[in-house]
Amino acid sequence: MTKLRKLLPWKKNENEAAMQEYSSGHHLERMRDQMNRMFDDFFRDPFAGLDLDWSRPLSTGSVSPQVDIEDKGKELKVSVELPGMDQEDVEVSLTDDALTIRGEKRIEETKEDDGYYLSERSYGSFHRVIPLPVEVESDKVKAKFKKGVLTIKLPKSENAKEKSRKITVQSED
Repeated sequence: MTKLRKLLPWKKNENEAAMQEYSSGHHLERMRDQMNRMFDDFFRDPFAGLDLDWSRPLSTGSVSPQVDIEDKGKELKVSVELPGMDQEDVEVSLTDDALTIRGEKRIEETKEDDGYYLSERSYGSFHRVIPLPVEVESDKVKAKFKKGVLTIKLPKSENAKEKSRKITVQSED
């Protein structure tokens, strides 16, 4: 412990409690607990703390647009917020069990005036795979893009409609 004390930039008798904690290994346990908490938080919500605001220019990298999925009974309705994008920038594909939405947003701005020249470029891409909970009729899927919102309607197959049934909830007395 005295050799370790000589290496650390602490004055004699100052932070004695910290030195005892360091030598006993408690700092490693605390660091391990903090790392475990950090990984747990990341895997629970990997995008928490990220400011993914599509209304401002994007920096280089990947973004994730807001997606709403509604079960309308006879169909699933998927709405994706893509402000500032055009329908040519978006690609939608369907497999037996998933809907895939890809896109890229590019902003390029150039200004030239007396004494200065400004050129800014920013972009962001996304790739979302949405697992489908039911079988859909792929030949009847429709996608529309209006005012920055992509809306996809996925009609359920007859087989999927038959499997769905309402369950009565009873109170327990």
